[in-house]
Amino acid sequence: MSRESYWITDPADLLRVRDGFELSKADSRASPGFDGDKQAGQAALAEGAVILAELQEQLFAMSRMGDERRILLVLQAMDTAGKGGIVKHVMGSVDPQGVHFAAFKKPTPDELQHDFLWRIHQQVPGAGMIGVFDRSHYEDVLIGRVRALASPEEIERRYAAINEFEAELAATGTTIIKVMLHISRDEQKARLTERLARPDKHWKFNPGDVDERLRWNDYAAAYQLVFERTVTPNAPWFVVPADRKWYARLAVQHLLIDALEAMNLDWPKADYDVAEQQRRLAAS
Repeated sequence: MSRESYWITDPADLLRVRDGFELSKADSRASPGFDGDKQAGQAALAEGAVILAELQEQLFAMSRMGDERRILLVLQAMDTAGKGGIVKHVMGSVDPQGVHFAAFKKPTPDELQHDFLWRIHQQVPGAGMIGVFDRSHYEDVLIGRVRALASPEEIERRYAAINEFEAELAATGTTIIKVMLHISRDEQKARLTERLARPDKHWKFNPGDVDERLRWNDYAAAYQLVFERTVTPNAPWFVVPADRKWYARLAVQHLLIDALEAMNLDWPKADYDVAEQQRRLAAS
């Protein structure tokens, strides 16, 4: 069976956050829209990789002819939810010269001297690129709220600033895809346990991850507020079940393919006489 035959419903419609959405009721182990098991999902991911690679190359090629469009994929999640796997298994299938990747860690002293969006502006993808933010400006309203690193008034200001920032991006040719990888507390514990059990995974474990687990409910509430404050028509949120890694990767790949296909991309037309150049080449 082909990749498309397993999708019984467009997952974008099922995963998109709409009015009335409640994160607490979202099933982190579901596979919305996909009628297949892990093996089918992996096969579909491989087929989709070919499609995604060609579309990404078209986007990149068209930018060389003046097309200003680009994509920004924002990945947010609790620890171990699989952001790195998305980058490796989804974005790893495309030409790296067409990808702009930024992983936002704890702000540096220099970055803290500026508004929270200052460092984000510097990583906005250029024309023809697929930008990927591993964590993002949303850390400043998630950790900021949970750990009280900013006042409630400042957090509210940041929601508005984020909406304005994303509206500007959309108005200048950026398709924004914001993904929250939704993992359950039990699944996270299992993944952290595996990291501690395997010496080759110790480097991925951070003792601070356990501290953050103790604030699980606070983070869930903070994410719920993020959805309520920052879902806009041009910058939608998608909550992707992440307990099954294969589904999360497949769903994000599908969102990217959908976005690229909506651009009606094509290969740029040659601005020279192809036949003439063929003759010149043959004679050279």
